[in-house]
Amino acid sequence: MKLFTVIFSYVLLLGLYTPPSLSDSPPLQDVCPMAPQSERNPFMNGYVCKHPSTILASDFKTLLLNHAGKLDNMVRSSTNIVTAAEFPGLNTLGMSMARTDIDPYGLVLPHSHPRASEMMFVHDGSVLAGFFDTTGKLFQKRLCEGDVFIFPRGLVHFMMNYGFRLATTFSVLNSQNPGVVGITHAMFAPDSDVVEGLMARMMKFRDMEIPDNKTTDFPWTY
Repeated sequence: MKLFTVIFSYVLLLGLYTPPSLSDSPPLQDVCPMAPQSERNPFMNGYVCKHPSTILASDFKTLLLNHAGKLDNMVRSSTNIVTAAEFPGLNTLGMSMARTDIDPYGLVLPHSHPRASEMMFVHDGSVLAGFFDTTGKLFQKRLCEGDVFIFPRGLVHFMMNYGFRLATTFSVLNSQNPGVVGITHAMFAPDSDVVEGLMARMMKFRDMEIPDNKTTDFPWTY
C-alpha cells in the first residue's frame, strides 16, 4: 500500500509539472480526422519550410495589405486576412495579419477567431470596437487614430465606423491560421433579412455610453 501511494504521488507530480513542450501542439486547421491506411500520404499541420539556400528577402515582404478592399457590399466593409498561405515569411512564426476598411455607417459583423487573439490598431478614422465574454457581457470602446484594442481568442467581436469618413485598421493575430467563424454567415445568407435586422440593432451600440469601469449585457432587446 505504501509503495502504491509513492508511485501515485510521483505520477501526479509528473502530470502537474510536465513541460509545455511535451504537450500536444495546437492545431492549425479546424479538424484533422485520421486518414485510412490506404490514403496516408503526408499532410502537414502547417506548411513545409523552404530549403535554407533558397530563402530570399522577398519571402518576408508583402503588398497584400497596401490597398482597401471592395466596400460595395451590404455591410460597407472589407477585411483582408493574410496568413502563411499567402505570405511565406509568416510560416512557423505563429502570426498572421489583417486589414479592415469600413465606410461611414459600415460595420464588421460579429465573428470569432478560434485559434487566435487579435490586436487591432486604428490607422485612420475612428471606430467602435467590442467583444462579448462567455457570460454575454459586452466590452466596447470608441477608438481614434493610434488607439489599440484587443479581441481575446475565441470571443465574438465586431467593429463599426464611428466617424464620417473611411476608417482603416490593421491587426496582428497570434496564429498563422487563426480561422474565422462568422456568426451570421454560418447560418444565414449574407443578404437575408436576419442579417439586415442584426445590422440595424448593432447600430444602436453607437449611442451606448459604457464607462471604463463598467460593462453591459448584450442589448438585443433594446
